[in-house]
Amino acid sequence: MRVISGSAKGSILAGFPGKDIRPTSDRIREAIFSILYSRLGGMAGKKVLDLFAGTGAMGIEALSRGAAEAWFVERSCQAVALIRKNLGHCRLENAARILAEEATASLPLLRGNRFDLIFVDPPYGENFLPPVLTMIDDGGLLSEKGVVCAEGGKKDQVPEAFGSLIRFKMNTYGSTVIHFFCHLPEKD
Repeated sequence: MRVISGSAKGSILAGFPGKDIRPTSDRIREAIFSILYSRLGGMAGKKVLDLFAGTGAMGIEALSRGAAEAWFVERSCQAVALIRKNLGHCRLENAARILAEEATASLPLLRGNRFDLIFVDPPYGENFLPPVLTMIDDGGLLSEKGVVCAEGGKKDQVPEAFGSLIRFKMNTYGSTVIHFFCHLPEKD
């Protein structure tokens, strides 16, 4: 697993032994950031939230590409230590904040913050996406023109809308499905 682009391009990120945590592959991350670039116009100056952060690869990629700051939310102490290690290795720790919390417990703590990009990558098959996406919308955590990038498995049931959030794109990569959400466009 490596950083694909930006200031930390080519940096190897430490991962977990075994298959308990499933980091997003380089190929899928590259595809995601291509879609995000066309939608957001790049990462420069963006505020990012990485929920279920695991190794921190998604938030680190955003920071490497110019995001102003990234918040990493991860409940596993081992994963938090790994995120810190990966941020240090990439020299991006000054633009990062880490919350060692369960994702749904962290969302109320983040009220008052507005993120331009929110990554949500929970364990597959545990039905985390619907309640987390609802909490993101209810908490007003996504900026007006922001994007939520939610990763799930093929068997995960993910509705097309959550409050003011609507899915505008969905891509499948093997057993992984990436859902992209934004705010409903305002009616004239």
